[in-house]
Amino acid sequence: MERTTVALRAQDPISQAGVASQLRARPEVSVMEWDDDASPQVVVIVVDAIDEDALRTLRHIQRTTACRTVLVTTNIDEQKLVSAAECGVAGVVRRSESTPEHLVHVIGTVARGEGHLPSDLLGRLLEEVGRLQGQVLGPRGLHFTGLAAREVDVLRLVAEGYDTADIATKLAYSERTIKNVLHSVMTRLQLRNRSHAVAYAMRQGLI
Repeated sequence: MERTTVALRAQDPISQAGVASQLRARPEVSVMEWDDDASPQVVVIVVDAIDEDALRTLRHIQRTTACRTVLVTTNIDEQKLVSAAECGVAGVVRRSESTPEHLVHVIGTVARGEGHLPSDLLGRLLEEVGRLQGQVLGPRGLHFTGLAAREVDVLRLVAEGYDTADIATKLAYSERTIKNVLHSVMTRLQLRNRSHAVAYAMRQGLI
């Protein structure tokens, strides 16, 4: 069995020692010392709350390593969860639920490129995403996918085989505007061509 390499950062030495001893007893993971030269697969961060110090640590890990991050915390709500996600956190575990078995399971999940959230937090996060889309982004013609409504309309017609002139006629825009819309989408999202842009929109479930 291949072991997942894990580094550990805790806000206090007691938590550091306690979590480290639990993980070292597990055959699924290999605990390594944390330093600037370390390259573990997963970093486990243990904090009481997601304050500015914790976010600073998470940002540093995100900027300087390719590690995936699991956050073990006492207190978290959907607002703090969004802040943690912006800093690259892929898994969240409440301290009250952080048995060795559960923590190792989440570490393995994150190491495979997946994510993990407590189920109640996931539900509240989805509600928050829906609220932001409906009240903040939607009225501005924006989406979490990175595509505005007009851009989606253009890509849908490209996918249906229409050329620039046809799209301009159908949407009552100039051909230059349609070209600018497509150029903006491809540049902003680093897409190679129109086909790549259509494929992106399809993967996002927009067309």
